[in-house]
Amino acid sequence: MRDSTKAIIGNTKPESVVDHNLVPELSFEGVKVERRPARRGDGSPAEGLYNMWITLDNPAQYNSYTTEMVKGTILAFRAASNARDVNAVVFTGTGDKAFCTGGNTKEYAEYYAGNPQEYRQYMRLFNDMVSAILSCDKPVICRVNGMRIGGGQEIGMAADFSVAQDLANFGQAGPKHGSAAIGGATDFLPVMIGCEQAMVSGTLCEPFSAHKAYRLGIISQVVPALKIDGEFVANPTVVTNRMFDDYGRIVHGEFKTGEALKAGRALIRSGEVDLSLLDEAVESLCAKLIETFPECMTKSLEELRKPKLEAWNRNHEDSRAWLALNMMNEARSGFRAFNEGNREVGREIDFVALRRALAEATPWTPELIESLMPGGEG
Repeated sequence: MRDSTKAIIGNTKPESVVDHNLVPELSFEGVKVERRPARRGDGSPAEGLYNMWITLDNPAQYNSYTTEMVKGTILAFRAASNARDVNAVVFTGTGDKAFCTGGNTKEYAEYYAGNPQEYRQYMRLFNDMVSAILSCDKPVICRVNGMRIGGGQEIGMAADFSVAQDLANFGQAGPKHGSAAIGGATDFLPVMIGCEQAMVSGTLCEPFSAHKAYRLGIISQVVPALKIDGEFVANPTVVTNRMFDDYGRIVHGEFKTGEALKAGRALIRSGEVDLSLLDEAVESLCAKLIETFPECMTKSLEELRKPKLEAWNRNHEDSRAWLALNMMNEARSGFRAFNEGNREVGREIDFVALRRALAEATPWTPELIESLMPGGEG
């Protein structure tokens, strides 16, 4: 049956097809693009069909995206939409430490801080990257290979599915580092996990586990990645074996505390990280997607994305303007603190000193910013 269908298609194929890509080659700084052979649900090859893997490739800086990487990601998703032989897109990062931790704070601190007109243009590119994910004609799977924080969480939530290894952490960073999570999180989080949990994530900026992300509904699947003595075990720093504590509070997916947390971290250090189960889960999802009508799939994606798209399109231009102006004060301080700080002195400003200064109507000056830096006099 399939052979006869293939013969019919072969006889009716046009001699040439139009190339709708914007660039002739998919070669970008900091972004890897590759076609991987697709498979059917039974594991057999789906000859002539592929899944396109778009990989953020900046592991030394936890796959934070530079301006050039944003450009490459936009064009890669556009190419995936155009590719007639591509079934699905897998969006991921290099290594096992991070999917993406957001914008490159070194670039932010050293070029964009205090340069709002330039950051406004950068945010145009960022907006286009989010829109490229949300408007991709193929289903997009975020393969969460490690931390998904800040802007990394935002571009991850723009995907249609998220499959995570359970050592990964999720969360926002905006108000802790001089910004607001208005690059998608304030649009997507209320839709995906409800207003109360969105408020917790977007304001307190406390990271949460992949198990909690699954419980909240922000990812569709979580798999173990830690191997101890050759066997996979669940993340030992997270409560995974019961749902409620003695007071009826949900603790499933929450981080352990005290000695239990220390012991869990020690166990992680003693083992090895193996992402083979993550890859199996991603490939299995891609195989499920291939057994569908492609145009019906695209239309379904377009309709199911509307809650996220409507919020995103309503807000992102105003957000771009605010984020640019914010580069003159709080972002200028926060990104510099993160870039110049370290584990010993910290990577955050002295928030109490800032609030005290503003309460006294102190203007934003270079001297004020300097006094707020980690390790400063405050």
